[in-house]
Amino acid sequence: MSNPIYLALDLPRLDAAVALAQKVRGHVGGLKLGLEFFCAHGHHGVHEIAKVGLPIFLDLKLHDIPNTVAAAMQAIHVLEPAIVTVHAAGGRAMLEDAKAAAGEHTKVVAVTVLTSLDDADLARIGVNGGAHDQALRLADLAQEAGLDGIVCSGHEVGAIHQRWKKGFFVVPGLRPAEGSAADQKRTVTPRAARDAGASVLVIGRPIARAEDPVAAARAIEGTL
Repeated sequence: MSNPIYLALDLPRLDAAVALAQKVRGHVGGLKLGLEFFCAHGHHGVHEIAKVGLPIFLDLKLHDIPNTVAAAMQAIHVLEPAIVTVHAAGGRAMLEDAKAAAGEHTKVVAVTVLTSLDDADLARIGVNGGAHDQALRLADLAQEAGLDGIVCSGHEVGAIHQRWKKGFFVVPGLRPAEGSAADQKRTVTPRAARDAGASVLVIGRPIARAEDPVAAARAIEGTL
């Protein structure tokens, strides 16, 4: 992949999302559409963003019984996403069915531990061993289930890459060296994540909310 940056386009207005995508399209490699965008704009919104001409990453984090997730995956075939996310915590059967139901050219990647969670948060929901151990455990499960890769923080991607040499690794929660972490608790810089083995770098607010999104995207691209 020549440019691993995927811009997170979680904007409430479709026209604003399209305008931003058009503006920065020369400095990003793809566009990530999350739950907020999909709930607001649905299939129509995805089709409109796809007209920009960049690969689409549907970050829907599907998590339900295997049959329901498979049906949801089939329902988005027409959108031809390059990447779709499911939750690794849904279990092996769900992961296998999600992959089997996905389009031929769609990479299915499993979310391990959200970058908004730290060890204390995980302990409160009954997960022992902390974020690092949990991410590795779920990455192993995703690999066993035949998925293309996983979503993890930049803190775990290096260790997971060592265990899964041919995996496809999506890293969100990235912030430039001078950027604010906001609600992300386990951040690294885009360059650090790339060096550790990230395939895709998901970047939202540092570009989308910058005074000059094009300059911000260009600056991040220049560090890679």
